[in-house]
Amino acid sequence: MNSVQIRSAEKALSVGTWLIVCGAMLYSVLTVTPLMAAHTADAWDWTAPILPIVVDAAVVIVVRLDSVLARLGGEGGRWPVVLRWMTGIMTLALNTADSALKKDLVGVAVHAVAPLLLIVTAETGLAYRRAITAAVNGLEERQRAERRRREQEARQRAEEAEQAARRRADEEERRARERREFEAKLAREQREHEAALLREQAERQERKEQAERDRIAAAEREAREAREREAREREQQRLARERREREAAEKAERERREALERAEREQREREERAERERAALLANGPAKKKQDDDVALRTVAAAFAAGVPVRQAAELCGWSVGWVSTRYQELRDNHPAPALEGASR
Repeated sequence: MNSVQIRSAEKALSVGTWLIVCGAMLYSVLTVTPLMAAHTADAWDWTAPILPIVVDAAVVIVVRLDSVLARLGGEGGRWPVVLRWMTGIMTLALNTADSALKKDLVGVAVHAVAPLLLIVTAETGLAYRRAITAAVNGLEERQRAERRRREQEARQRAEEAEQAARRRADEEERRARERREFEAKLAREQREHEAALLREQAERQERKEQAERDRIAAAEREAREAREREAREREQQRLARERREREAAEKAERERREALERAEREQREREERAERERAALLANGPAKKKQDDDVALRTVAAAFAAGVPVRQAAELCGWSVGWVSTRYQELRDNHPAPALEGASR
């Protein structure tokens, strides 16, 4: 039987015991309450259920604590036994008293079933729990012994494995030492062979270097002659480039003078057009109605350039003196000459 089966059996015992205890308690309360009511003053009939409840509570305490002590493998001494039998006898007496007083033997037998079943169940449950506890302890002891045995076997296997590992390590060390000696011998032979090859290679390299020096000397002569040819060619190219640059500079200077003269002619033409436009605007006389914004701005600019007073400029464009004064101030702030030229355009 394993631990799962033991717990299942213990659970079944606990559930069955508590079912019997609860049934016996309910039956006892229903049976004893009429007896207590018949032997109690009428004013205190309501206290009739108290005595069976108190006795049954003692039964619950005994059953519960006995199960705990049995699970722990302990002994409560003689007083728990006294309490268990005393509550059982009290329950039996209270349940059969009414039938006994009436000399009803069948009633005594019937009412004794539940108390007797409760008493025997309590004793039997205690014995079962102690047996289960002993079985569990035995099972745990066997499991501990089995664990100790497995641990000891594991330690033995570990020791054997360690010894085998040491033997393998010694064998591998011996083989490694032999392999190192063999490799050292091969290395010496390899070094001697490489030294011979290096000597031969050095001789070949010396011959090769001598041939390379001869080739370099010939190449240097050819390079020197090539540099001299390149120097003569560069000198000729420099002279040709200087001649082209001089011609290009002369051409650029001519083009610059022509562009400057053309710009001066265009500037004079613009000034003449602006002067004619200002004269035309000032020659129109006072405006009969307010001029458009663009025309008014050109009129004010022409008046400003000609030094016309603000009031007269206002009459020429038909706008207010304040507006014309503001335009005059803007023209003064923005330099008169560029403003006049922009206005004329």
